[in-house]
Amino acid sequence: MNTSRLAPFGLAFLVVVLDRITKIAARDSLSSYIGVPVIPGFLRLVHTENPGAAFSFLSEGNPIVRSFVLVGVSSAVLIFVATALWKNKPGFSAPLVRVGLALVLGGAAGNLFDRVLRGTVTDFIEVYHGDWSFPVFNVADSAITVGAVFLLFDMLILHRK
Repeated sequence: MNTSRLAPFGLAFLVVVLDRITKIAARDSLSSYIGVPVIPGFLRLVHTENPGAAFSFLSEGNPIVRSFVLVGVSSAVLIFVATALWKNKPGFSAPLVRVGLALVLGGAAGNLFDRVLRGTVTDFIEVYHGDWSFPVFNVADSAITVGAVFLLFDMLILHRK
């Protein structure tokens, strides 16, 4: 078995483990909607449960439709990304692309795990300044975002013609 084929799955697994540990810790030790400053004026921890997608998209919709759509989309992303990583085709073989896809895979799996088992996704990281606040997020969301940035960087900067 080729280790370059397995390495991204190992990274994705590490993301899922870190995501699970931090979400459990947030649920066990943080009060809902009461922030704990980490960097005063910039970063705090606050426990929220998000029934929707990123930035609470679909959180107000019909719960059955919401679950069907979100679990379905997450599952499709997982299948696509896992297949792309496993087949290791030329378009998916660059190291930055493989790391980006692994981060997306791990983040999507972490949030899907929450959504299927609990019906909501635990969020706990809040970036803010004064009255402004970015939507609360988690480790899985961070991994997806960083992975997407890596993919965009590779696509737009490294492969310019």
